[in-house]
Amino acid sequence: MVRTKAPEDGYTAEPFVPERGGLTALRRAAVDCRGCPLHRDATQTVFGAGNKDARVMLVGEQPGDQEDRQGKPFVGPAGKLLDRALTEAGIDPSEAYVTNAVKHFKFTQAEPRKRRIHKAPTLREMTACGPWLAAELAVVEPELIVVLGATAGKALLGSSFRVTQVRGTVLEEEIHGRAERLVPTVHPSAVLRADDREAAYRGLVSDLDVAARALS
Repeated sequence: MVRTKAPEDGYTAEPFVPERGGLTALRRAAVDCRGCPLHRDATQTVFGAGNKDARVMLVGEQPGDQEDRQGKPFVGPAGKLLDRALTEAGIDPSEAYVTNAVKHFKFTQAEPRKRRIHKAPTLREMTACGPWLAAELAVVEPELIVVLGATAGKALLGSSFRVTQVRGTVLEEEIHGRAERLVPTVHPSAVLRADDREAAYRGLVSDLDVAARALS
């Protein structure tokens, strides 16, 4: 018996991305994305959210447990910490656009009803989801991208990206065919996991200060 090839076997979201219609059309189409196998276990697609005319776009890794359940990015503890850090740095969270490099929650689970543990997406999964991020960038056209963590950095800048080497600096790179300015920093969830959480938080705010100055 020959197995019919499923859409996710192609590892690209390209066939699911509409050519026109703005963020509303993109968000609606992303609900049915089968561009990689991650959709099978996730509760739902978690698309980007925020101001369509945002000057700054924040790109994280992937939805977490709360984001997967609620269908919105950065609504869990890491999102609340990020909002606080942005506000302290002088960036209004309500004026930003937030999204993730990967739109489905990837996790491990020892058994049903046990806590779902975040698992980092592979480069192949990030690449598969790239067309959605490219489409978001084309619509929003931000003046600056804040890269939250190593996985988002690899998705945007390639596998050699190291957040510790470039955090808090303004980079100029071509991303999905567009000239972009980027400020990398740690993911807010890394702050929550840090042994010295206050020092880690101050480091995040310091990096976001750089972003705020780049926008001024």
